[in-house]
Amino acid sequence: MATVTLQGVTRRYQGTERDAVHELDLHIDDGEFMVLVGPSGCGKTTALRMLAGLEPCDQGSVSIGERNVTKLPPKARDIAMVFQNYALYPHMTVAQNISFHLSITKMPKADIARRVHEAAALLNLEPYLDRKPAQLSGGQRQRVAMGRAIVRKPQVFLMDEPLSNLDAQLRVQTRTQIADLQRRFGVSTLYVTHDQVEALTMGDRIAVLKDGILLQCDTPHAVFTRPKNAFVAGFIGSPAMNQVTVRVDEHGGRLGDLDVPITAVQRASLTGPSITIGMRPEALKLVDESQPGLRVTIEAVEELGSDTYVYTKTLPTPESVPITVRLEAFSTLTRGQILTLVPDMKALHFFDSATGTRLPD
Repeated sequence: MATVTLQGVTRRYQGTERDAVHELDLHIDDGEFMVLVGPSGCGKTTALRMLAGLEPCDQGSVSIGERNVTKLPPKARDIAMVFQNYALYPHMTVAQNISFHLSITKMPKADIARRVHEAAALLNLEPYLDRKPAQLSGGQRQRVAMGRAIVRKPQVFLMDEPLSNLDAQLRVQTRTQIADLQRRFGVSTLYVTHDQVEALTMGDRIAVLKDGILLQCDTPHAVFTRPKNAFVAGFIGSPAMNQVTVRVDEHGGRLGDLDVPITAVQRASLTGPSITIGMRPEALKLVDESQPGLRVTIEAVEELGSDTYVYTKTLPTPESVPITVRLEAFSTLTRGQILTLVPDMKALHFFDSATGTRLPD
């Protein structure tokens, strides 16, 4: 196995105003599962393709283990890719698809058969080895694509949104299986997705990209509990973190009827007159309307069985901002109802409104 290092990697396309990927520094430890996440168009697939050798690097370098592979073609990099659209050969059986790369490397037939059956057993594909891809479900096809990658025993797995074509239930099952297989094989993996739930549940670390720039790379727990800026805070977490911008004075800020103190260090770090206060939906609780708090009106209520999501807007209406609250299941709240919310003051996140940067604790 091997480490993976992207150092100062940049990719720019002719006629565009900004780099698709800008000076990306990313290190994947030997055997680590790294998830590259961000909104559509942020450059995550471009970064993966540069690691694969499918896109050139306009500057920077790519290393796999001790080898600088920046100028090497894909076939010389010892990688295996799993694509969003499976990329299976429709005229071949499952067994032939899984074994295709091994066949063209002239591996002995007995060794090929052994590897194919080992992979099929791991992925519960043994009953389907003689079928064509058209005879398989989407989940089965994705497992065939995984099998094709596994039998190669590469130094690096690259996965480009492999679950996006699956339905919700199958996506949950398959992501658990992929994470389990990766840990079993111990192969360094770069997994690209726009789904932050996949990122939080699968990765050893998460790298968050926006506009081709790496904003934060850390463990799922660290990215969720200590986002480095307002964008990461709003992107990671479902539902997203609530963010309210308030002006500050020498005493702090004002959130509805509540005083929100900030420290001298936080005040000194500000570059403007306002802070953005971040509140996770689960950090808000309902209180009696006679108590001070944040007044909101209900826009919609979603009952999800185990939880209730209440979508509200702050009052007064001309200055309203959306606020999502996570409550216990089966509430009696209705659209149009006015509520008073109080956040857990210890769970608040503070960001500089001008720069989006997290303020020191």
